[in-house]
Amino acid sequence: MNHPVVAALLPVILLIAIGWLAGRRRWISPGSVKDLSGLVFMVLAPALLFRTMAGVRLVSLDWRPLVTYFVVALAVYASVLAVCRFNRRGAVLALAATFSNTFMIGVPLVGLAYGERGLVVLFTLISLHALVLLTVATLVLEFAVVREQAAMGRTSHRPVAATVALAVRNAVIHPVPLPILAGILFGQTGWTIPLVLDKPLQLLGNAFGPLALVMVGVTLAFNPVGPQWKAALAVAGAKNLLHPLAMAAAGWALGLGGVELAVMIVAASLPIGANVFLFSQRYEVAEELVTASVAVSTGLGLVSVSLVMLCLGTG
Repeated sequence: MNHPVVAALLPVILLIAIGWLAGRRRWISPGSVKDLSGLVFMVLAPALLFRTMAGVRLVSLDWRPLVTYFVVALAVYASVLAVCRFNRRGAVLALAATFSNTFMIGVPLVGLAYGERGLVVLFTLISLHALVLLTVATLVLEFAVVREQAAMGRTSHRPVAATVALAVRNAVIHPVPLPILAGILFGQTGWTIPLVLDKPLQLLGNAFGPLALVMVGVTLAFNPVGPQWKAALAVAGAKNLLHPLAMAAAGWALGLGGVELAVMIVAASLPIGANVFLFSQRYEVAEELVTASVAVSTGLGLVSVSLVMLCLGTG
């Protein structure tokens, strides 16, 4: 029970199990799932993202590991998107293959295994993790939505430039990129959030991870893994195995090493983050598959993350 992987993953599994029990006992009805997902996506996530990014100072970041991590992540994203085709489903599944649960699982795991030095590297990645991956996913999804609408004749008379502008606008005026960008801009002023505002933002942000994972369990109760297990295993395999392998290959090719590379690979090997589930809910695509994939990826992580850390060793 004291193994770093078990200590980090077990709370996540328990939260999903609690949500599953609540769904099975009908403590939460199927009709409430969409409303609760909206609460998490529209209220809790923006509070967490703004508060996190407001503490980022861009001038203090070490850009070499960051650039390597996100170039690899975006390469994996593009590869999965190419295989699944450019549509909402492909965009969400590509996000599932690249977006890690860096906070709830990554922070305690890296802290136990690599100490303060490892946490510095991880926090640097976390500071831009949502900004890069969620913003790219939002852009792709919004372009996919516009493309689907055009295919149905809803935007047939709109010029291409106007279509692109609409997609970009919808991607920016959005509950994920907007608080990220606002937080970054605020952070560069050097100001601190007043306590009277910071405390409610902190409370809302702290509620995000647990409630999002409980919602995964609730949805799982209404949409069992069974019918989706083969596809879910493929998505989980891409996230838990393909992503860290690509990260390791790129890091070694570029001459990176030590704790920095180890944390980058471990971060890439972490299970699918709950944000992917929220994106599937918001865009109403692949909801059952993504729910199953989050559950399978988290369970598989007990083995795959342990294997990755065994190969890398600890600091």
